[in-house]
Amino acid sequence: MSELPDSAQRVVDAATDRGLTLTVVEYPDGTRTAVDAAAAVGCEVGQIVKSLIFSIDGELVLALTSGSNRVDTKALTAAAGGQRCDKADANQVREVTGYAIGGVPPFGHANPVRSFLDPALLEHGEIWAAAGTPRHVFAITPAELLAATGAVEATFTE
Repeated sequence: MSELPDSAQRVVDAATDRGLTLTVVEYPDGTRTAVDAAAAVGCEVGQIVKSLIFSIDGELVLALTSGSNRVDTKALTAAAGGQRCDKADANQVREVTGYAIGGVPPFGHANPVRSFLDPALLEHGEIWAAAGTPRHVFAITPAELLAATGAVEATFTE
């Protein structure tokens, strides 16, 4: 495999720091959406991890959601113990994670971020997540993802 872009290498390094060994796969046509990623990887859309940043009362939080689900912002707000939820803009996402929308990994962020995990991800033996770019992904088990992120399992999807 050719040398990884810096953003993907940061994800690999973060995984190593957590005791994980990742194999990052590049899909030149991109994996920007869950449907694109599932088609590229050859898995179900539900096996794709969407890493979405929301602002709950001004605190940026990470929602790790199955690719087949949508975030219910009222449920996410309740899970986070907040009052108001807004989707973070591209600048906020990059500021808290260090990555651009479309390539946000579930861990290895520039700043600590409280994380919540969609239980639907636990239904699969293997799930796939962005590795720092819209073209790079990696496989991980749900148990490894929970351990690597410290996410709280919560029902916040529709």
